[in-house]
Amino acid sequence: MLGFNANQQAKAVWLASLHSAIRTTLACTIVAITTLYGPHSLRRHISLPAFSYVTIILVITDATLGDTLRGCWLALYASVQSLGPAMLTLWLIKPGRMTSGVTALAVALGGFVVVLPGPKATHLVSKRIALGQIVLVYVIAFINGPSTDPIMHPLHVAASTALGVFACVLALILPYPALASYQVKNKSELYAENALKRLKLYVKAFCAEERGAAAPCITQAKSLSVAGQKLLQVIKHMQEGMRWERLPFRFLRQYYVTPAAKLQELETVLRGMEISSMAAANNTNSTTSVAQTMLVNGELKEGLEEHLNLTEKQVKSWLAPNDSTMVPESNTEVAMKSLQTLQSVNPITINELPSLFFLFCFKLLHRESLSDSSRDSSGIINSQSPAKEEKTKLSALSQIWRTYGPGSGVTNKNLMAAFRCFLSLGFAVFLGLVYSKPDGYWAGLPVAISLASAREATFKVANLKAQGTVLGTVYAVLICYAFANSLPLRFMSLLPWFVFSSFLRKSKMYGQAGGLSAIIGAVLILGRKGFGGPKEFAIARIVETFIGLSCSVAVDIMFQPTRASTLAKAELAQCMSALQHCVTGLSLGESKTDCNGQMVRLGGCVNELSKYIGEAEAEPSFWFLPFNSASYNKLKLSFTRAADYLLFGSHAVQFLQQEASKLNIETWKDVAEKLSTDIKQFAETSSCLVQCFEAVSKLKLMTELEKTNPVADDIEAGSKSPNLKKLILAGQGTKEDDELGMMVRQYVEHLNEGLQKVEGAEDVKGQVMLCLGAIGFCMDGLMKEVREMERGVKEIIHWENPSCSHIDLYQISCNINPGHH
Repeated sequence: MLGFNANQQAKAVWLASLHSAIRTTLACTIVAITTLYGPHSLRRHISLPAFSYVTIILVITDATLGDTLRGCWLALYASVQSLGPAMLTLWLIKPGRMTSGVTALAVALGGFVVVLPGPKATHLVSKRIALGQIVLVYVIAFINGPSTDPIMHPLHVAASTALGVFACVLALILPYPALASYQVKNKSELYAENALKRLKLYVKAFCAEERGAAAPCITQAKSLSVAGQKLLQVIKHMQEGMRWERLPFRFLRQYYVTPAAKLQELETVLRGMEISSMAAANNTNSTTSVAQTMLVNGELKEGLEEHLNLTEKQVKSWLAPNDSTMVPESNTEVAMKSLQTLQSVNPITINELPSLFFLFCFKLLHRESLSDSSRDSSGIINSQSPAKEEKTKLSALSQIWRTYGPGSGVTNKNLMAAFRCFLSLGFAVFLGLVYSKPDGYWAGLPVAISLASAREATFKVANLKAQGTVLGTVYAVLICYAFANSLPLRFMSLLPWFVFSSFLRKSKMYGQAGGLSAIIGAVLILGRKGFGGPKEFAIARIVETFIGLSCSVAVDIMFQPTRASTLAKAELAQCMSALQHCVTGLSLGESKTDCNGQMVRLGGCVNELSKYIGEAEAEPSFWFLPFNSASYNKLKLSFTRAADYLLFGSHAVQFLQQEASKLNIETWKDVAEKLSTDIKQFAETSSCLVQCFEAVSKLKLMTELEKTNPVADDIEAGSKSPNLKKLILAGQGTKEDDELGMMVRQYVEHLNEGLQKVEGAEDVKGQVMLCLGAIGFCMDGLMKEVREMERGVKEIIHWENPSCSHIDLYQISCNINPGHH
């Protein structure tokens, strides 16, 4: 089965690459036929076919029709943003009076204005098109001198851009429309099939009679999980394109189902099942299977099968909202009542917590938020609020006001990005014109069309762009010599190159930057017109590209001197701080108002940490200490798992509050107070440890710390905390010696005592036990991740201070904050 799935996945990748290549080749062919064989009245207005090809690559790459329609709006907005001011500037300055310095300054100022709005105000594709237009308008005006018309020349650039966009739309319609809605429907069905397979595998592992029989199921499910997450990412990516297809294709409204949110919830539940299955498989203290500790009769197994059938019907109802077949409410009640046998499993031990959490995940599958209440009467899920619908109807004037007006929210970060673009474009154009006036714009164009929305690995990206440009250029030169007199064959040769470049873009070796550069490098030579021989043109392009990339790298180093490894360490401390605030909020009572905000902050910090780790792995070490990527990746994984435990723990608390309201209030109040005390104590202890790790992670060199804050050995002096020292030293021993582990076991003991005392219906008590067991499992998992973080921080400190044979986090923490311990 695994081999079949691998072959199926490889076939899907090939088909997707071939589909993208055919559409791109068709769009380039449309531009070539129009510019080479079209009517003279049309060709004289399209004076820059090279930029038509560039526009195609920026808009159509892996795009659907909806994305291309959005690209039309972005190209129009970019043209208004760049060419309008350019007309006024050329009319005032006069092209015949322009010099290299004036041209470079005009390009730099135009780039500053375009990049100044943040990414939320102006789309990245719009910025790239606008920057490319600015480079071409000013540089070609300087090259042509007095013969340049200040009004018609920018309009010719706009016409070339429009031709590229029109070719994209035509290529996505012929021979049949490449609809994002159809792609989402298809990918959603594939994801649903993938998710149901994983669900069945997890249930099979849960019910396995031996631990050895469960391992293959878990391995197979993990393999399917990778493919499922990729499908989910594609579905999310295509949501924007679907919205742009609504107006012109209202007759396909049955496809406009946006199940991404529901499928994401399903993915979250499956991730919880994977966590519990892995925990049960790694449990060396139990010789029996997961199910054998829970199943006292066959009712629970039958209930799981009922859950599987119910989930399958529910997922199908998400994908076909107009289907009259609804999930009967009675089926949901039967499936939930199947868990009533849980009250017979008493007393609960640590070994049963993974099983309880697994069954709790089934409860999450059928929670109210996954019902059909979010659909309107037409069966279409509301993907936008009325306010958001109004935002999509903004006029161009209101869009400009939102971009540059008082409420635009321009930050220092935006100003710095705009200033870097100002310098990069200015120097690239100036040096490109100094080297070769006729080819000067090829130095500024790569800088313009490769603008990034966030920080990149400067050296790696520049290297990939250079390699991709050379690859595409050499390929195109060889094709030009092989088919010098056959234009159709030259354009047919683009098809295999687009397929090859598609794989380059998806590879770790070249990525998006290298793959796009390879495509543009080939297209500009094979589709050139009036640029001389291919050999001379290729050499000029490579040299000018090198000039532009060199300017971009120099400016990035000048204004982003902080290494990614340093930023990764700073972000590590931010992750610790966010986690510490999340752990502090653990409680059985009502959730704190800022708990969700802290969870969002933690997720954002982990994402930033992941970006910095990737950049640090790619940056050269030079004379600096090499980056310890292994330890940082372990810590990132621990933060991700800790966030998962916190998320599932909050869900368990919410369900517990609902179920506990059905119990006897007096008896439950006493039990809840004792369990709340256990959780509060666990939260305070874990928070103390994470706070210690945060302080230690900010340390640069231990030698500097020892000089400024020598360690005092007198504990009674108040500079040390015996409790913290006990906690840190406990982490070096066995699980039984760990104070956090003792707190979890104490919670389980109080849980068993409380279930004996509490009064209420047996089915309600079973549900309460399910929620309390899930909370205990999350506490146990969080404890393990805190210990993993401790080991990771020690590894980093030892890596940065190799002369230290022994790392004592307690001592280091006391030296950093002597008054806080």
